[in-house]
Amino acid sequence: MNTLYLKSFIRCKRKAWLDFKGDKSYEVWSAHKAIDKVKQYQIFYKLCNGEIYTGLKACKKGYQGVIGLKIKGKFFQNVNAEIHPQLLLRTKGISKWGSYKYLPAVYKLGYKTTKEHLFDLAFSAILLDSFQESKIEKGLLISSFDKKVNVEEIYLNKKLRKKVLNVLLNLHECLEGFMPEITQDRKKCTICSWQKFCDKEAKENGYLTDIDGIGSKTASLLKTNGITNTQTLAFYSEKTLEEKLSKFKDQKYEKASLFVKQAQAYISGEPYFISNKNDTDYLFEKICSGFYIFDIESNPDEKHDFLYGFLKINNLFIKKEDLIYEPILNLKNNKGESYRQIIEILFSNKEWPVLHYGETEKIAIINIAKELNFSFEEIDSLTSRFIDLHTLIRKSWILPLKNYGLKTVSNWLGFKWVQKNVSGSKALYWWIQYQITENEIFLKKIIQYNKDDCLATLQIAKYLIKNQLKKN
Repeated sequence: MNTLYLKSFIRCKRKAWLDFKGDKSYEVWSAHKAIDKVKQYQIFYKLCNGEIYTGLKACKKGYQGVIGLKIKGKFFQNVNAEIHPQLLLRTKGISKWGSYKYLPAVYKLGYKTTKEHLFDLAFSAILLDSFQESKIEKGLLISSFDKKVNVEEIYLNKKLRKKVLNVLLNLHECLEGFMPEITQDRKKCTICSWQKFCDKEAKENGYLTDIDGIGSKTASLLKTNGITNTQTLAFYSEKTLEEKLSKFKDQKYEKASLFVKQAQAYISGEPYFISNKNDTDYLFEKICSGFYIFDIESNPDEKHDFLYGFLKINNLFIKKEDLIYEPILNLKNNKGESYRQIIEILFSNKEWPVLHYGETEKIAIINIAKELNFSFEEIDSLTSRFIDLHTLIRKSWILPLKNYGLKTVSNWLGFKWVQKNVSGSKALYWWIQYQITENEIFLKKIIQYNKDDCLATLQIAKYLIKNQLKKN
C-alpha cells in the first residue's frame, strides 16, 4: 500500500485496484496529472526559496524542502506500506538528524480541502513519526492564489489518524480482492487515465450516468422508480416517468422526455431531431455573406487567455485548404496588443457573425470590450453577433453521445485532429512547457490544436445547416 493508491481509492475503488494490478497498456497518459505535477513543483520551489532537494541525503543535510523520498515500513498486521510525501518541509524540533524535523506537505489545487488531502497527510505522518524518530503533530496544505503561496496548518489528531487507518484497511482488502465494479457516477471519470478501459463495460451494462444530463442524484431517483439501466430507460413511457418524477422538488420531471430520448439515441446510435427550425434558419441566413469562428486557449488558474484563434470564412462551401486562420498569441498576458488585434479582426467585417462552441469565447469578448471602455450599447452590438453552436445543437438534436463537448460531437461527425489524443488540458500542458523551456515547438502544437478546434466547430455548423436544409 502507498499514498498513490490511497488517493486513488478515495476517488474510486476500481481506479486504486487498476493502478495496482491493471494492465498498464490500457492506461492513458493524463494531461491533468502532468499539469498538477508541474504546478506542484513550481509552488514548492517558490515556498522553499529554491532550496529543494531530492532523497534521504537532503534530509540528513537539513535542506529546507525535500521531494522524491520513498519511506517504507510495517503498518499493521504485518502489512507493508510506503509513502511518497509530495514535500517534506523543515521546521524546528528534534529528530534523529539533529535540532530540526520535517513536516509532510501536500499541494492543494483550488480552495477546497478534501479527504484526499487530509488522509495523505495523516498517512504520511504515521510512517514519518518512526522514520525521523520525532512525533508529527501537524501537516501543511500548500496552495497558490493571486500568485501568492499560502500555507495552511492541519492538526493530525488521533481521530483523523484512526479514520485513515480504517480507510487503509479497506484499501488493503480491495487490493487483495477482485477488480471492483465501475463507479456509478461516471461523470467523475472524465479525467481518469483508466476511463477508456471502463467505457465499453459501462455502456454494455447500461450505466445511467453515461446518459447526458443524468448525474448520480438523478440516477438514484430513477432507480427508486425501477429504472436501473439505459435499456429500461429507453423503453420507458415518457408520460409515466414525468408523473413519477413530478413528486420530487428538483424539477427533474421537466426533463423526463429528454432522458428517455437520450437513452434511445445512445443505444441505437441514431440521432434524434428536435424541431428548431427558426434558430437553424437564422444561423443559415446570418452566415451567408461570411462569418468567423472563434476559439480560445486559456490558463484558468492564472486568468490568462494565451491564444485567440480566428477562422475567417467567406463561403460555407469553401475548401478547407483555402480558409484563412489567424492565431493571436498573448504570451506575456499584457493584453494591449492582442486586444487591439482582436478588435481589428472583428470590426474588419462588422456584419459577420462569430460562431463559437460554449460560453467561454463570448465572456472573453465582453471582458475585453469592458477593458477597452466600450459603452453598454457597443458591447451589446458586438456580443449580439456571437452564436453559440453548443447551445444550438442541443436545441436541435439529441445525439447518440455521452456528452455534447466539442471533441465528442465533432469526432462523431468524422472530424480528425492532426495531433492525436489532444484536449484543452493537453494544450494547457504544452503552454506550461513553453513557459518553462521557451521552445517554440510547443507554441506550434498549441496553434495547430486551436486551428483544428476551429475547423471542428465549422464541421458542426455545416452539420446543422445541411440537415436543416434536408428537413426543409
